[in-house]
Amino acid sequence: MPIDPTDVEICVSGDAADFGGATSPPIVQTSLFTFSNYRSLLDALASEHTNNVYSRGQNPTVEAVERKLAKLERGEACKCFGSGMAAVSAVLMGLLEQGDHVVFVNQTYGPTLQLADQLGRFGIEHNLVLDLSVEAVERAIKPNTKLLWLESPGTMTVRVLDVEAMAELARAKGVTTCIDNTWATPLLQKPITMGIDISLHTASKYLGGHSDLIAGAVVTTAARMEQIFYRAFMLLGEILSPFDGWILYRGMRTLPTRLAQHGADALAVAEFLRGHRAVARVNHPAFAADQDLVERQLRGYSGLFSFELENDTFENVECVIDGLEHFSIGVSWGGVESLVISPYRGTNAEALARQEIPRGLIRLSIGLEGANILIDDLDRALG
Repeated sequence: MPIDPTDVEICVSGDAADFGGATSPPIVQTSLFTFSNYRSLLDALASEHTNNVYSRGQNPTVEAVERKLAKLERGEACKCFGSGMAAVSAVLMGLLEQGDHVVFVNQTYGPTLQLADQLGRFGIEHNLVLDLSVEAVERAIKPNTKLLWLESPGTMTVRVLDVEAMAELARAKGVTTCIDNTWATPLLQKPITMGIDISLHTASKYLGGHSDLIAGAVVTTAARMEQIFYRAFMLLGEILSPFDGWILYRGMRTLPTRLAQHGADALAVAEFLRGHRAVARVNHPAFAADQDLVERQLRGYSGLFSFELENDTFENVECVIDGLEHFSIGVSWGGVESLVISPYRGTNAEALARQEIPRGLIRLSIGLEGANILIDDLDRALG
């Protein structure tokens, strides 16, 4: 299914009418905004989540990209943050209280789970469910469960879960839902239209798209965003700077074209690896068992997937990674350059087993160098 033309227009269009005809928003590099009289300041302070008072709250440049993201996600309100983890922390700390419980479903971004561990110091519990069946998730929900946290496709193994079914379960239990939608972006998956309450992004990845930005974003209802704004965002100082907001805005204008190429090249590379003798398995939504689910939820594929080596020793993982010439070795993903990494560090096999992540797993982020170049590179490295 192709990307929605409406979404392409949202990404590409500027805000010329709002900025005196400028095709890109100006960088409003200011710490504060002044007022003509004291009463005007007081009125703005009374509703600081919708007024420009101090750039630790609202800023016109950042608001321009927030409007774009809210439209793409079909949500009421968006808030951008100084990192993806800032967005994660704002949701958790803005919505949870002592005694609450969180259920994480699917392989989940490591630092998110590390933060959940730290929240245990403040009386907030959590558990991780790797069985993606509705029944397993329902068993994990407790009377004090307040948040169901999803990733789909999930970290490292790129498994797809039934988003609509999880949303329906959570509603029946009175539990708020949040999904990390970074892999798909709003162009390929719209969780809010499937009943999810909060859609979250690490905007450093595909939304920015050039590995020159650290940012995060949350899209939800206006009422829930107001709570997150005052209980977490403003107090934790998790702002996205005006310049970085402008960089993110610029990156999103090329997102449809970039994402289409990432997805097409990644699928070609995945197909090649699927037939290689040194590869035991390729983890890509195109090869998932339940293709009806994949096609119902996703409008296409991004450029991130993983594969598993037949020889899963640490020495072989290291040898394959070091043998690649056109893949840079590094964390993160979603930029124009191809990247490779493995969660296996030689000493963490037990930790990987607890998360059901194979030792021989190697993750690829397919950039824009061209599928043939990357396939030849992998063929040489795999031997």
